Amino acid sequence: MKKEEIDKLITESLNKEEAEFYHNLEEEEGLWKSIGRLYTGKLAWITAVMSIVHLIVAVVAFYCGYKLFTAESTIEILRYGSGMFLALMFASMIKLWTWLQMHKNSILREMKRMEYQIAVLMDKSTGK
Repeated sequence: MKKEEIDKLITESLNKEEAEFYHNLEEEEGLWKSIGRLYTGKLAWITAVMSIVHLIVAVVAFYCGYKLFTAESTIEILRYGSGMFLALMFASMIKLWTWLQMHKNSILREMKRMEYQIAVLMDKSTGK
């Protein structure tokens, strides 16, 4: 059976309220909605702090990049180049953490969808 056929069977077996809930779970989230969900829940404060730190690190990276290309001595070039490299690495790690959190939320959403499907099928099989 294809996924569409299974979804159609499940939707047909649900009442109106359950079908609406299932449909909301089934919708694929867009990028902006996924990012917005990072700022809700228990880890919202960590995401906010990470965003502020990421902004600061990005400003430092741009400043070091500007100074790198306007520096006159080799020592300054090494210092600003190292600073820019470290700031960009730190910013990359923050972005990686953010994308991993988005992926985790996506996996949890799918797990909830599967739990709901199993619960509905169990209710239907027991005759409730």
